[in-house]
Amino acid sequence: MESGLYIVATPIGHLDDITLRALRILEHVDLLAAEDTRHTRKLLQYHGIERSVTAYHEHSSTASMLAKIQTTCAAGGSCALVSDAGTPLISDPGYELVRAAQDAGIRVIPVPGPSATIAAISAAGLPSDRFLFAGFGPAKESARRAWLAGYAFESATLVLYEAPHRILAMLTDAVAVYGGAREACICRELTKTFETIKRGTLADLVEFVAHDSNQQRGEFVVLIRGTDETQADFGQGEQELLVQIAEYAPPKIAAAMVADYLGLKKKPMYEWLLERKNSVD
Repeated sequence: MESGLYIVATPIGHLDDITLRALRILEHVDLLAAEDTRHTRKLLQYHGIERSVTAYHEHSSTASMLAKIQTTCAAGGSCALVSDAGTPLISDPGYELVRAAQDAGIRVIPVPGPSATIAAISAAGLPSDRFLFAGFGPAKESARRAWLAGYAFESATLVLYEAPHRILAMLTDAVAVYGGAREACICRELTKTFETIKRGTLADLVEFVAHDSNQQRGEFVVLIRGTDETQADFGQGEQELLVQIAEYAPPKIAAAMVADYLGLKKKPMYEWLLERKNSVD
């Protein structure tokens, strides 16, 4: 096996969803680093692989792990990094380790495979030619609504992750920001026993989740259809600036200030602020 750091995608649910190449690498690398060693050992045991696993998570020392990888690779060995599920570094730790390994001259080798984002996009029935992965939003309602508002005029399909105890609140906030008629899809427990893929308007999805407690359990990928590009006269950065200034000034003044500062049209900004204020109220 070629010396280097292999970034290995693992199943997001069904343990059979792993490539032959990934299994071969997990079995034969000299050092295997995992976000949760107990979770990874279950996968290894399922496929008949017995080996040691080293913990590497968001609280681990990148310098310490890099030193182990450097020592292994200097001797001609190989290392692998896996997360709890799916492709490492997608809403998982590992970014700093990959950069450090590259800066140290160690080859980083991706081993593609499962991804909750790609799986959801493939089955959602929403436009898939362009999508924007936004990950997890803020936990508090006010911050979450402001965060969602930042994507109000995004034309690409928006892909979000959400925790089960916040899924209903997040969908409700999405209705407040985007309107109940915006098309969306929730993908719950992908590849697992209770997999659910439900497409409809945001208002439909709020009702669907609110009236079935089972739909408030598990892991969620939420996709929200983008808006018509012609509606957008300004982008996410301008929207975020508008939201901040509107906290201290009336919509008309906030729109005028931002438009004058950036050299853009005031009317679209003013109308967007009014629509956002009415939807939140």
